Amino acid sequence: MVKTFELSARQACHLHLAAQGLLTSPRRRARKADVLAAIARMHLLQIDTIHVVARSPYLVLFSRLGPYRASWLEALLAEGAIFETWAHEACFAPIDDYPLHRRHVDERNHWATRDARRMNATHREGMDRVLAQIRARGAAKSSDFERAEGDGKAGWGVWKVEKRWLEAWFVLGELMIARRENFQRVYDLTERVLARPSPALPDLVAMRRTFILRAVQALGITQARWIADYFRVGPRIKDADLEPLVEEGHLLRGRVEDWKTPAYVHASHADLAERAAGSGLRATHSALLSPFDPVVWDRERAAAMFQFDYRLECYVPEEKRRYGYYVLPILRRGQLIGRLDAKAHRAEGVFEIKALYLEPAVAPSEALTRDVADAIRACADWHGTPKVQLRRAEPRAWAKSLRGALKDAD
Repeated sequence: MVKTFELSARQACHLHLAAQGLLTSPRRRARKADVLAAIARMHLLQIDTIHVVARSPYLVLFSRLGPYRASWLEALLAEGAIFETWAHEACFAPIDDYPLHRRHVDERNHWATRDARRMNATHREGMDRVLAQIRARGAAKSSDFERAEGDGKAGWGVWKVEKRWLEAWFVLGELMIARRENFQRVYDLTERVLARPSPALPDLVAMRRTFILRAVQALGITQARWIADYFRVGPRIKDADLEPLVEEGHLLRGRVEDWKTPAYVHASHADLAERAAGSGLRATHSALLSPFDPVVWDRERAAAMFQFDYRLECYVPEEKRRYGYYVLPILRRGQLIGRLDAKAHRAEGVFEIKALYLEPAVAPSEALTRDVADAIRACADWHGTPKVQLRRAEPRAWAKSLRGALKDAD
């Protein structure tokens, strides 16, 4: 096994994408087990409800697996193979990781935890009432409770008060998400969802150590400063913090071209790092990525690794947006080469591309045009919106050839 490594910037990107399942195209049609395997590989699948295209967790999986049944994700949740938790943000995670995340939620200084505790202190009678109803009647959605408007406190939006109580019990660990119906959460008692006694929780040192190692494993290769963000485990980690893990053989330390600080690889990826160093990792996959994909959710990391400055602008006032409301990064054979502002009009069967932008350093070519068109077409077909409408592309001279390639792909 390699003890250290030295990689070019491109080789490091390939190692990162290989660990994330985005280096090569799927070799066969996806199966249900592949959905669980993809979540286990990433350790987290972030949840977001925006659905101008497919909701983020479904798109993250599609980028890796190709066409698959979106219902498999809900099935895995209902079967107890995965569960919902607060981690990077709201996420799905493998059920075996429940003790780690339960400890994390209990101990972290997150707004959801703070608000849940505040709610429990000020609304305990109402919270006990909804908990008793679920205990007596079984799993429930917030819509199963009588309508009562919330007070719109920061962090909770304008949810009705029962929804806020359910969410508070979820954060505090009394309730879990048993399943989703039309993406709406269905809450049940934790002991019923787990279907076994709650496992012992790890101590804080063990939890942090495990999350550090798993973050490095999921990222494939990383600088110390990028590790904490993956599971949101607190302040940025320093090289000195990783020294014991290197000495124990859990992490490999090496160098990446143009990185001013050491690079780290999980020991389980030693062979992958060796292949990368020998230019044995070949990037063949092209796909549209979710704004909440692990590859781009850390803006600093994406900029350093791919020279791709990405910011999600749906929370930015319209007049201040540069690219659009819900912009999808374009991965093309190991590089982030552009982005597009898209909307899936499902009723009309139209996948609208309001604007598509290549990065300034990317020169259009026939091969690139074909790869981008194929990635767009595959995503549009999976959405059930096979008619692709390209409104605008930059550089403008490229728009005609891209439209032609999209038409040829029909």
